[in-house]
Amino acid sequence: MTDSKNINNPVGQGGGQRKKLSRAERQNNGPHRNLDRQGAAAQKAELVRKMREKAAAAEGAAQASDDTAES
Repeated sequence: MTDSKNINNPVGQGGGQRKKLSRAERQNNGPHRNLDRQGAAAQKAELVRKMREKAAAAEGAAQASDDTAES
């Protein structure tokens, strides 16, 4: 008897057809992963925004100290 290794072509699995799984779903990265990626992208955007604000504040402080040193 032959055994199939492909989940989309199950041999000897009674009970009708099975849903074809995408490659990502076979790796347990189903549709829920898209939401995870969106959440991660939002967190990254927030972190980048905070870092830019800190850099701008530090740059502003450095310019202010330069201005007072020249006078």
